[in-house]
Amino acid sequence: MQTDPQTPPTVDPQAAQGAPHQDLIPEPALADELAQAQDEISKLNDQLLRARAEVENIRRRAEDETAKARKFAVESFAEALLPVKDSLEAALADTSGKPEVLKQGVELTLSQLKSAFERNRLQEIAPAAGDKFDPALHQAISVQPAEQAAGTVVSVLQKGYRIAERTLRPALITVAQ
Repeated sequence: MQTDPQTPPTVDPQAAQGAPHQDLIPEPALADELAQAQDEISKLNDQLLRARAEVENIRRRAEDETAKARKFAVESFAEALLPVKDSLEAALADTSGKPEVLKQGVELTLSQLKSAFERNRLQEIAPAAGDKFDPALHQAISVQPAEQAAGTVVSVLQKGYRIAERTLRPALITVAQ
């Protein structure tokens, strides 16, 4: 069959428009997916806001607990010192004038103070002569020649104190040269 050069070839109308494509999604399906995605975004946004609020509440509670801990940290120690104060006041009120009574009262008061220190984990730093110098616990005031090994404690000028594992005041010592 011969074609006339003057007449255009016949074209199939379906082929010209293209056959129905299987990959195209009809418009109602796109609208449904968009609505689902927007619902998911809304749910996730709500979860995010709730999580942020929860984190803020936790932070606020932690700040409150820290403030309370700081405010009442010395409460236990103060309660332990009250009997010591009472004993000192009783010693000052004593009018007997007997030195042995005063000494007995001071010894009792010192015992109460030591007990209060122990209950609150306040420990004395009082190295013995010959103990090794420890810069975390001791402060060397002077160095002097001694018969003991160099770098050891010769004498304690003032006791030190620590609470738990923290040094409040180092012991003032003399160290062997």
